[in-house]
Amino acid sequence: MIVTDWIHTIAGFFILLTMALGVDCGSNPLFMHKYWLFGTAFVGLNLFQFGFTKFCPLGLILKALGVPVCRHK
Repeated sequence: MIVTDWIHTIAGFFILLTMALGVDCGSNPLFMHKYWLFGTAFVGLNLFQFGFTKFCPLGLILKALGVPVCRHK
């Protein structure tokens, strides 16, 4: 997997996790607190700003960890 694959995977997982922790659906066993939804908003805002600036903090971290930027053929 390359950097963009990891970014999409981690962002998607984080959104699903924070939604599960923040949305109260009656007897939801995962519900913790509505403030978990700020995590969802944070990821969404990062993805939105990346569309304009092409800057992603997670991308920098993954590159520093040695994750390849492109697929070699």
